[in-house]
Amino acid sequence: MTTDAVDPAEAVGVAPAADPGFLQRYGTTIEYILIPGAALVGALAVFGVFVALFGKNPLDLYFYMYQGAFGTWFSWQNTLTRAAPLILTALCTALPAQLGMVIIGGEGALLIGALSATSIALAMPWAPPLVVQIAMVCAGVVGGGLWITLAGALRQYRGVNETISSLLLVYIGLAILNHLVEGAMRDPSSLNKPSTREIGAANMIGSIPGTDIHWGLAFGVVVAIAAYILIYHTVFGFAARVAGGNIRAARIVGLGVGKLILTICFLAGGAAGLAGMIEVAAVQGRTNANLAAGYGFTGILVAFLARQNPLAIIPVAILLGGISASGGLLQRRLGLPDASVQVLQGIIFVFVLASDALYGRIGFLKGKS
Repeated sequence: MTTDAVDPAEAVGVAPAADPGFLQRYGTTIEYILIPGAALVGALAVFGVFVALFGKNPLDLYFYMYQGAFGTWFSWQNTLTRAAPLILTALCTALPAQLGMVIIGGEGALLIGALSATSIALAMPWAPPLVVQIAMVCAGVVGGGLWITLAGALRQYRGVNETISSLLLVYIGLAILNHLVEGAMRDPSSLNKPSTREIGAANMIGSIPGTDIHWGLAFGVVVAIAAYILIYHTVFGFAARVAGGNIRAARIVGLGVGKLILTICFLAGGAAGLAGMIEVAAVQGRTNANLAAGYGFTGILVAFLARQNPLAIIPVAILLGGISASGGLLQRRLGLPDASVQVLQGIIFVFVLASDALYGRIGFLKGKS
């Protein structure tokens, strides 16, 4: 004799739990895509109005921006080349954000990383190129890492706000760069633009075969993937996120918050320092004022648009790299200043910050209760 199985919940008159709907399951993920996307579109619309006030057609603006960023293979290569340092400098903001810290000193770490890498290369003229390149990577990572660790140490041991200290360290790093490039490390033959001596063509990092995109892009993608695994798939990353959610509770349960802060800051600064090394070894071939191109500051915008997610940083960096790459075409075709894309980036940043208040407040994304 067989009997039909009876749901225990039905046997006692309790309705079974309803299966959560699609929006309840993925509402947060949709928010993380929809809200930054809407902020980006809104910023482009406002920038279009701004351009229209100067007698230019906004539709032409958007067309040439697309052409300059993604319209041709040459444009794509230019975009991806610019995206490489943005990925790494964005990680300089995104990693400390897991601990609730706001670090905006990626530009300074990039400059110190570049100086460190150049110094070690010039000190090893006798070494094989591979040895020099590995030494440059190590020097760039350590130099940038220690620079941002200084901001973390000031926060941990002296209670100094890390946002202010990391920003001030940018200007200190720039002053050190100018002092050394125009003084002790200056190449006497660099007359119009003070620079260090060249690191040597043999020590330069080449391009990915079949392209003009240097290997720095691969470095950035690999480091971003490694950062994602570290934060979301390791005990260390879990501890960092717990401390970022409630630092007092983390201390109560015995987590070494100070160690977490210093380690995260070193890794964050190391990423930006690696970006500086790549700019020297793949683009400039030496250290000069051209390194202060604003990659560290744009990286802050990339990190915020990506919601501090290391994997999301990759496509966002490509998008922002494309906007930056389109500046030259906008200047030639529409007569806009090359710096107009920086105005757009500023507008995007304002919209991203303003849109932060919308998270968790969009009714249709909450699903049925």
